[in-house]
Amino acid sequence: MIRHLAAASAVAAAALAMPAQAQDVAPADPYADTVYSGDYLSIGFGAGVSPSYAGSDDYVITPMPIVQGSLGGVDINPRAAGLALDFIPDPDNGVGFDFGITARLRSDRAMQIADPVVKSLGKLDRAIEVGPTAGISFPAVFNPYDSLTVTTDLRWDVAGAHGGMVVDPSIAYFTPLSEAIAASLTLGAEYGDGDFRDYYYAVSPAQNVATLGELPVFSPAGGGFNKAGATLLLGFDLNGDLTDGGWGIVTIAGYSRMLGGAKRSPFTSVRGSANQFFGALGVGYTF
Repeated sequence: MIRHLAAASAVAAAALAMPAQAQDVAPADPYADTVYSGDYLSIGFGAGVSPSYAGSDDYVITPMPIVQGSLGGVDINPRAAGLALDFIPDPDNGVGFDFGITARLRSDRAMQIADPVVKSLGKLDRAIEVGPTAGISFPAVFNPYDSLTVTTDLRWDVAGAHGGMVVDPSIAYFTPLSEAIAASLTLGAEYGDGDFRDYYYAVSPAQNVATLGELPVFSPAGGGFNKAGATLLLGFDLNGDLTDGGWGIVTIAGYSRMLGGAKRSPFTSVRGSANQFFGALGVGYTF
């Protein structure tokens, strides 16, 4: 990305603090003279409310540690239950490109299974997914300080859980709202190959028997998109100045819809719901 949300928030504050005439032309380096102009690190912790598993209609509370920043020219960007490293330095202005590596821990049906029928089948193994990430960012879409970023993450399970491949395409729009508030809206989807979908969404004859017919036999029949949705993130700086780092609060609200075989799976259609909601609140410190 041109910068991730924390750094872009500094631009928001700088932009809105300028006279209106000065905002017509963006500075050569909008991050100069801010906490984000060199190496920096943001560390946060919060709690989220999310479905017990992908496709569940039961909700659980989970902790959410977050680390993001830039060290030695390498950007650290948060991901759901993971992170991404971008090895391509961002330009001072103009179109930017991302390329690096991403990783996440997938604990779907490995913990906090609320549904008694699904829980009776036992826990799945945790997957560790690793792979490349690439993207392109377009600054100054509607104003000198907003940006539009298109990103794709490609990951394979290296822990031997689902043993498959996952593709996460997304498009994110960032814009300032005030000197202390910034917002980001992300549209995303998840594609899983046949191994991934069989592991999380198929119901075998043995599982049908074990649940006394509560879960009918089902096969998702190969790879496909599992879900698509939108996430809105709002960042609030507690001293009213996003450019100087310090303490801040982040709120997140999201909705996704299960698709295809993931939607038709009995784990979703019989014991859960295709509608998936997510919310989180966290506090962080940037230095």
